[in-house]
Amino acid sequence: RALIHGDIEQDLYSYLGGIARNLGASILEINGMPDHIHLLIRESKSVSDVDFMQKLKSRSSAWMKDQGEPLFSWQNGYGWFSISSKNLEDAKRYVIKQKERHSQVTFQDEYRSLLKAFGVEYDEQYVWG
Repeated sequence: RALIHGDIEQDLYSYLGGIARNLGASILEINGMPDHIHLLIRESKSVSDVDFMQKLKSRSSAWMKDQGEPLFSWQNGYGWFSISSKNLEDAKRYVIKQKERHSQVTFQDEYRSLLKAFGVEYDEQYVWG
């Protein structure tokens, strides 16, 4: 659902940054659309990726509900892609330009292209839940 409105967006991003710091990670870049976000994260060395995402999503979902979005929830899944340090600046630009990119390409088409580029096999019925 498109519930990440302009007036809450930056506060949500800050809140996500706090959650990440508390879990031993850092958000290097964040941007998104009303219905999804992209995070560039330097991952935690003490929390697994799965636990990190579960805590990030559950805590931020509860926060969004406290902010007056009672229907807010993240989808069940997520995409997690690794990049090398030599591609860090490209990844930052990619995240920064999300709003511009989505004026030309849908999220679904963008995600499919990422899955293909990274060689991830997928079944459409499970991706969009």
